[in-house]
Amino acid sequence: MTTPFAFQSGALDPQGPVAAAERLILLNATVIMLAVIVPVILLTLAVAWWFRAGNRRARRRPDWSYSGPLEVTVWSIPLLVILFLGGIAWLSAHDLDPRKPLDTPGKPLDVEVVSLDWKWLFIYPESGVASVNHLVVPAGRALRLKLTSTTVMNSFLVPQLAGQIYTMAGMTTQLHLQADRPGLYPGLSAQFSGDGFSDMRFEVEAVPETAFSQWVEQARNTGEALDQDALNGLKQPGTARRATYRVALPQLFETLVHGTDPSHHP
Repeated sequence: MTTPFAFQSGALDPQGPVAAAERLILLNATVIMLAVIVPVILLTLAVAWWFRAGNRRARRRPDWSYSGPLEVTVWSIPLLVILFLGGIAWLSAHDLDPRKPLDTPGKPLDVEVVSLDWKWLFIYPESGVASVNHLVVPAGRALRLKLTSTTVMNSFLVPQLAGQIYTMAGMTTQLHLQADRPGLYPGLSAQFSGDGFSDMRFEVEAVPETAFSQWVEQARNTGEALDQDALNGLKQPGTARRATYRVALPQLFETLVHGTDPSHHP
């Protein structure tokens, strides 16, 4: 499925509430640190200029060693910076907890994400379809992701929509995100995982709700069956082009988490 929207990228160009909050944290932290960096740079230049060789008004005081007001100033400013940065980190760590649902209207869309060598499998449990390296979502609707890995640890990252979260074999992690408007957003693995790591990329395609429903129906009718043979092929190390499937295995995600054969599931 293709859309006419331009391919966008960049963590400083957020397209969802989570990424926008993360950019605000970055900007706030930068401003707080600049409150120290800029004065230090200016004072360094001022001291160098005042104590230049040609300034006869500058006095050298080799026996001077202590000033109470100066000590208070030197230590209080870094402490304030630490308090401000720590406060921002503490509050944002709770507000942007990956497991915390987004405060948006409507029921979130459940998507199950599986990292393989070296590709991404996206399963839509409510629709009975799946895709490889292509996450199609309705714009303006929250997503509730459950993530795991069938191989080594990987890191799921869509810079314009949310921060990274790890995928690990035998366990699941959770992530909530949302694309506010239609567009095509790049995603990647941010964790080195072997030879094909650099090509372990995917696309998040946010489309209107009606277009998403059409995509799901098309995947059901024309997608290849994701049976045991197809799954075994996906598990083989190597990169893959994006593709759509109709899921033919029961409770696929749960069996992949526990490392069992989904074709033998009761």
